[in-house]
Amino acid sequence: MTSSERQPENPASGGAEKHAWFSQDRLGMFIHWGLYALGARHEWLKNREELTDEHYQRYFDNFDPDLYDPKEWACRARLAGMKYVVVTTKHHEGFCLWDSKVTDYKAPNTPCGKDLLAPLVEAFRAEGLKIGFYYSLLDWHHPDFPIDVHHPLRNHPDAKALNAGRNIANYAAYMREQVRELLTGFGRIDIIWFDFSYPGREYRGLPGKGRADWESERLVELVRDLQPGIIVNNRLDLPPGSLPDVTTPEQYTPRVAPAITSQGVLWEACHTFSGSWGYHRDEDTWKSPEQIIQLLIDSVALGGNLLMNVGPTGRGTLDARAISALEVYQNWMAVNGRSIYGAGPSRYPVPAGCRYTQRGNRLYLHVYNWPYRHIHIEGLADRISYAQFLHDASEVHWLSHAKDVDSNIGVTVPEGMITLELPVRRPDVTVPVIEIVLKA
Repeated sequence: MTSSERQPENPASGGAEKHAWFSQDRLGMFIHWGLYALGARHEWLKNREELTDEHYQRYFDNFDPDLYDPKEWACRARLAGMKYVVVTTKHHEGFCLWDSKVTDYKAPNTPCGKDLLAPLVEAFRAEGLKIGFYYSLLDWHHPDFPIDVHHPLRNHPDAKALNAGRNIANYAAYMREQVRELLTGFGRIDIIWFDFSYPGREYRGLPGKGRADWESERLVELVRDLQPGIIVNNRLDLPPGSLPDVTTPEQYTPRVAPAITSQGVLWEACHTFSGSWGYHRDEDTWKSPEQIIQLLIDSVALGGNLLMNVGPTGRGTLDARAISALEVYQNWMAVNGRSIYGAGPSRYPVPAGCRYTQRGNRLYLHVYNWPYRHIHIEGLADRISYAQFLHDASEVHWLSHAKDVDSNIGVTVPEGMITLELPVRRPDVTVPVIEIVLKA
């Protein structure tokens, strides 16, 4: 293989060997599930509507996901081509899915009456997926969490007075105990996904929160001690120059691969199928099949992963919209997965309206905008050994400058250019992929 065919190194920040699986797997499932599923109008509803603990208690008192079947979730994730899961063990509302020993605000104390995290971990492991835990640094229920810009009581007339008795150090200790539980009670955990820091967000004299509040260095030390091989994300506001294991752009795809102090980093975009992370009954901005597939391709084409979210209902099911979206991945990945798994960016200039991914001497051309009969490619003159559609292995012909002209249609191919000959009608695939085999 020449240097031009060798795909770029994925520049993970240290520990690249132990995290090699991450860049191989490429697609994961994010799960946002908590009391907010009963409100069914966004996972931040307590914040958005400035609800008191007393008002929000109705969701705790009625939380009973009687149709919860994590085996079904795990099966759908596997069929969709997802290789790992990240589940919200505790979101900003402070509610815990597991039987935490340091709080009563947990699933076993609701009408549900049981730990919901343990069976989920077991189910996803049984389907061969790696396990990740999301843990919110915010907690709008904990009595020692100071009111701030994101807190539901931020506009309370006595907000500053209410903060007088709150001790963030007590809360930081509480977080460490919960993280200890998560990393010692469920076997090997592959990812811990902390969320999030905002030290510069002062609001009406209420300061934001960052590493000094979370005691982030101490928290990371605990995580590394308990699970040395774990991936830790980038939302702890660690000091400058401290490279995270993975960087996590949210709800957008970068134009270029993320870098920190000019160093490339392992990265993963996180997105929703709709406009909400938690279950939202009336939300109506669900992405099209093309958008869903292109989010994945765009991430891998820049050397990143995609973590795609589902928000289960209050009864513990995936609604029809989420199932349909997962089936988009299932159908596409079943025939095009090898353009994603273990693939990454290519150095070849990509034709307009397309994306490249590359794995060894296999170059994958993802065609977003279907042309009329031809795609013109630079940089591959005399380099192509074979070309085919990936979904059905049907041959794709190409013209080169050496052939000069197709006498039937009169196409002249400039020097250094390759022209692929395509059918007039796009194949019945959400995003068609052409697999180009490069000469050794």
